[in-house]
Amino acid sequence: MNVPANLKYTKSHEWVRSETDGTITIGITEHAQDLLGDLVFIDLPDVGMELAAEQEAAVVESVKAAADVYAPVAGTVTAVNTALTDAPESVNQDAYAAWLFKMKPVNPGDVDALLDAAAYTASAGE
Repeated sequence: MNVPANLKYTKSHEWVRSETDGTITIGITEHAQDLLGDLVFIDLPDVGMELAAEQEAAVVESVKAAADVYAPVAGTVTAVNTALTDAPESVNQDAYAAWLFKMKPVNPGDVDALLDAAAYTASAGE
């Protein structure tokens, strides 16, 4: 399982990358896209949407199932990856390059409390 050490993770299989401008970038993990199979549709949140931690933010649909993508922390959506609307399969090709949305966290310290790569790997195996 590919779990980059420079990212943070949630138990619900989102990855989080802290950016230099104070925002965070969110996507789904390689493990999640493996479980879902070939993605055929992605419903992204609206820019400006305010989300609570663990609130449903997006939906990814595959030929097998649909899954919610949750906000890892509370914050405001600042950008969405609109390229995924026409090419949802890019998440299957490289889950860590095909980000879903970006947020400005209410409390940047909340990101530090997310899982590191080792903890995510342990929880994903449960």
